[in-house]
Amino acid sequence: MIIKDNLSIRGFVASGFESVKEEFIRNFSKRGEVGAAFTVYINNEVVVDLWGGYRNRHTREEWKEDTLVQVFSATKGFAALALCLAHSRSYINYDEKVSTYWPEFAQNGKESITVRQLLAHQAGLSPLNNLGIDVLEDLDTSRLSVSLATSKPAWDVGKIHGYHAWTIGTLIGELIKRTDPKHRTLKDFFQEEIAEPLNAEFYIGLPASISKKRITTIEGINHPIQLLRGITKLPRKMLFGFLNPRSLVATSLVDPKKFVANENFNHRPILSIEFPSGNGLGQVRAMAKIYGAFASGEKILGLSKETLNELKKEAVPPKSGYYDHVNCINIAYSLGFWKHFSGMQFGRSESSFGHPGAGGSFCFADPDERLGYAYAMNKHGFGMANEPRELALREALYSCL
Repeated sequence: MIIKDNLSIRGFVASGFESVKEEFIRNFSKRGEVGAAFTVYINNEVVVDLWGGYRNRHTREEWKEDTLVQVFSATKGFAALALCLAHSRSYINYDEKVSTYWPEFAQNGKESITVRQLLAHQAGLSPLNNLGIDVLEDLDTSRLSVSLATSKPAWDVGKIHGYHAWTIGTLIGELIKRTDPKHRTLKDFFQEEIAEPLNAEFYIGLPASISKKRITTIEGINHPIQLLRGITKLPRKMLFGFLNPRSLVATSLVDPKKFVANENFNHRPILSIEFPSGNGLGQVRAMAKIYGAFASGEKILGLSKETLNELKKEAVPPKSGYYDHVNCINIAYSLGFWKHFSGMQFGRSESSFGHPGAGGSFCFADPDERLGYAYAMNKHGFGMANEPRELALREALYSCL
């Protein structure tokens, strides 16, 4: 289907989901979409599978059925899914101390931090200023984990939580390497235990064999007016935090060397390392299939009932409540995922789990509907949660259910 300016929309929707396709088209015709894909699985069957627009706006190369897209922080969810599988295999216990599996972690007051606290962003390891990130390769799990092991928590563990934007993926990756009997890296564990069994193409660390012609070109917000509008939408406390280089906001999120700038994700160096906090990419269809498998307890993965029940549990906030001292809004975290809460309602109930990414991508599982959901795009919006294009699709989908 050609909608305007030679932009084409392809794919299909099952009967009853026609309004989802209408919103997907409206994203291009009314909301400025450049290239995107959206897929939904229910009971491990695809009911929505749409893609369209340009993979690269400047060269006019179309987004194809097998196009790969960068999903930034949505990568954290896939890293957390890998740890869920390690839990199902009894490699790891969420209520055990991290130092039981990673002895070097027991330094500078971190001896009693549990895996569950770590995954709930309560461990105080979000600041970057003392981690020695001098070259891009220092973001790789193999290097960053060494610095994190010696770090001192920035707050009393369990008292508050704050988004570990750059570090949570590394912490998960090191736990997998330490507990897996084969001592595989996270990227290898994910490929061999999740991606390959499900025949789902998603990478945390891009293989050299993948052609650049399959990967989207990311566009950030460059127009001054759009940038100003976006900034004004940020929480006031976050804005003030960015102005103070010593604040928890600035030390946790600001990248002085701009390693995680959007433009860098259009090139191989940052995509090739193991950076599970933000460099995952794959087919959107694969992302939905993977979350759908966890939502339905797909037998091929060997998921235990105990793990599935853990995933469905409501988030338990730290002592001070749900306020995130890095993102400066209320967020519910559990086991490395965002959970359904007042400011980010997804799925039927608190049993849903997933993770958004910078610019607006979002992947999640809804166990109540046995549903896997994934949306990703190459034109980034401002912020992470409830990007208008994604939200329109989510609302249309659930109106169909």
